[in-house]
Amino acid sequence: MSYETILFDVGTDHVATITLNRPEKLNAFNEAMLADFVAAWERVRLDDDIHTVVLRAAGDRAFCTGVDVQEGLDFPENPWSQRDPGTALGPKANLVWKPVIAACHGMTAGGAFYWLNEADLILCAEDTQFFDPHVSYGLTAALEPIGLARRINLGDTLRIALLGLDERMSAERALQIGLVTEVVPREQLWERAHALAAAIAAKPPAAVQGTVRAVWESLDLARSVAQAHGLAYTQIGNPIATAQVDRATFTKPTWTLR
Repeated sequence: MSYETILFDVGTDHVATITLNRPEKLNAFNEAMLADFVAAWERVRLDDDIHTVVLRAAGDRAFCTGVDVQEGLDFPENPWSQRDPGTALGPKANLVWKPVIAACHGMTAGGAFYWLNEADLILCAEDTQFFDPHVSYGLTAALEPIGLARRINLGDTLRIALLGLDERMSAERALQIGLVTEVVPREQLWERAHALAAAIAAKPPAAVQGTVRAVWESLDLARSVAQAHGLAYTQIGNPIATAQVDRATFTKPTWTLR
């Protein structure tokens, strides 16, 4: 399968790597990228050889700066027929329950949060700068911060949304508030993201995917309902996943302390 705006590769370790590949446009997304991601997420969802995904970006300056404002997006004139671009870009919006690890660097802004808000783990390089320029350009910031508010605290969400181009969040601050789980030197970013993805991919996929789905779906449910759903997921997933592990010959890995 060929793509216009992304690179897609699947390794022998069951890790798929998706690379945003519009560095000359700071990896801003256009209609072609929306279509590429709809196809890419469908491939990830249906291909059982893929266990995890690393999402990264080409070029030195940016992970993504949001929508390509020069090209724009093809919205219908009828506002009731318009759709959120995030439904094409986000893995969870496309029913992908395989873990997605986002590896950010440089400018990570605006519509880039469509991916971050639905990633399972986010790593970033030391040079990463997070910001949302919408309000500075007279645009309401709604979709991206709404998703972000379910990931980090309300104060930092509103600070990003309301200060616009006047302030950028550093990698250090992103780590402090839990937006990212790890900050690494730029030259180690891709290798580290792949190592984490490979470690997860080596585990029974039924257990991993059931875990991802249970946790994400719980975010929209009351606690008691989420617990009931979670029990059902263990009843479905555990018999499958435990059958993929022979405990008699299981070798415990050498663990690391973070």
